[in-house]
Amino acid sequence: MRVLLQRVSRAEVRVREGGAVRMTGRIGRGFLLLVGFTQSDEETRVAWMAEKIVGLRLFADAEEKMNLALADVGGELLVVSQFTLYGDAAKGRRPSFIDAARPEIAIPLYERFVALLRERGVTVATGEFGAMMDVELVNDGPVTLWLER
Repeated sequence: MRVLLQRVSRAEVRVREGGAVRMTGRIGRGFLLLVGFTQSDEETRVAWMAEKIVGLRLFADAEEKMNLALADVGGELLVVSQFTLYGDAAKGRRPSFIDAARPEIAIPLYERFVALLRERGVTVATGEFGAMMDVELVNDGPVTLWLER
C-alpha cells in the first residue's frame, strides 16, 4: 500500500463523465491522500496505514513546530484512489502498472481504508474509485510525505 500525503489548506475532487463534471469530495484544512494498492496488500496493512495517518503530527503548534495531529486541529481527509502510484517507468517510455492491484482486490481495500479512517473520528471525503477525476489542492507548507507499508 502506498499513500502520497499532502497537507492542504483546502482540496477538492471532481469526477468527469462525458462532458459533465460533478463534485464528489471537498475538504478544508487537512490531508489529501492519494492511495494505491498492490496485489499483496491486505487489511492489516490498511489498518496500520489508517492509524499512522490519523496519528501523524504534521500541523504547527503555538511554537510553529509540527506537533499537532488531525484531531488537534479539526482536520479533514480527502482520499483519492490512484493506481498509478504503482507505475513502473524504469524501462521504456510507457509505465507498466502490473504491480497495481486489480479492482477486485483494490476496491474492498480502498473502502475498508476509508471506513477505518472514519471509525477514528475523522471527517473523510472521497473521490470515486476508477473514475477520471480532477483533483485541486492548495498544498500547505508545502508538506508532502510518501508512506508505504
